[in-house]
Amino acid sequence: MNILIVDDEGVIREGVRRTIRNFAPEYGVIVASSADEAAAEMDRHPIDIVLTDILMPGMDGLEFMKVSRGKYPNVRWVVISAHSEFSYAQKAVRLGARDYLLKPIGKKKLMELISSLSEEIRNEKVHSQQEEFLRSSLKYLREAVFQRLAAGLDIGKLDLGPIADAHPRFRLVMVTMDAGSKNVHLEHFIIDNVLTELIGLFGAGFVVSFDRQSLLGLVTLNEGVAIETLLGELKSHLRHYLKIPFQVLHSDELTDMRKVPQVVGHFRQASASGAYVPLEGGGEKAIDVALRFIDSHFHEDLSLEKVASIVFLNPIYFSQLFKQKTGHGYKDYVISLRMEQAKRLLDNPNLKLADIAERIGYQDVRHFTQVFRRKFEMTPTEFRLRGH
Repeated sequence: MNILIVDDEGVIREGVRRTIRNFAPEYGVIVASSADEAAAEMDRHPIDIVLTDILMPGMDGLEFMKVSRGKYPNVRWVVISAHSEFSYAQKAVRLGARDYLLKPIGKKKLMELISSLSEEIRNEKVHSQQEEFLRSSLKYLREAVFQRLAAGLDIGKLDLGPIADAHPRFRLVMVTMDAGSKNVHLEHFIIDNVLTELIGLFGAGFVVSFDRQSLLGLVTLNEGVAIETLLGELKSHLRHYLKIPFQVLHSDELTDMRKVPQVVGHFRQASASGAYVPLEGGGEKAIDVALRFIDSHFHEDLSLEKVASIVFLNPIYFSQLFKQKTGHGYKDYVISLRMEQAKRLLDNPNLKLADIAERIGYQDVRHFTQVFRRKFEMTPTEFRLRGH
């Protein structure tokens, strides 16, 4: 039994890992601080349960769960968050989460949930393990053969018959990223999952990794489904999730597997000179993620450069987009957020000014007092005494 914990807060990750290991030392417990790391771990290990935070740098936990379902349909998902808004819980359940836990996570509740899910998984594995092993082995063998064929490599005596029999008429779809030297493991993972899910939705087929920057899908569409429908959905989803430009190429309907290397060769030529899909709406999406991060981490270092890096944007471009989206400069927005929080904390007479300053991200009380005075034309102490 392998459990993956995905949370950008090290204290939470280690606390949950320690709780599970103390309770059930026989379980494998793997940790990741982001969706990128989690994607790599899910490719590396057979994961049974994922405990994921919602708000994390880059892709959030709910989106990570959404793009992972196609490739890992049997994983049990549990969402953990510092937010109690019902909309988060609703969305988590709609996406297939088995439960929704609020921070701080109670040890008893956590282990009751892990025990329940573990028992469910054990019962299921007794009935399906051998069947799943055979199915997976055949799937990987089939896709390895197709991958070699697509690359123009010799497949020797390996038999293409089962693939040809299952797909007498098919189309090829290639997605290529304009990655440069960037590590695109997460983007690769996203494309694989999104394309796999859409192929299953509109027909039958599979996806193989062609190289570091490209994936190739084979699809036999259901009767009455146009290829433009699948391509439109694919581009829409990838614009939403990817933060780098990409390109989608597709073939006409084919009936001969032996033509696959030739078609893929044309794809490669077209990719070298073709236009990449612009990331429409990607900037606005990034600002939404940044705003959620700021609201949850206002007590931490929130330099423009740090938050811009979290959503993978150039700081200058991020600053421009932020003002367009919110109507406020980045620095003014953060100060206003912190000062409003300070006013709420000042209602508590037991809190010292130094405590309040630290809770909203200021280590220096004098600096906090100066900023508060500029904002409200009175000091924090005067605000307190006035009873506002």
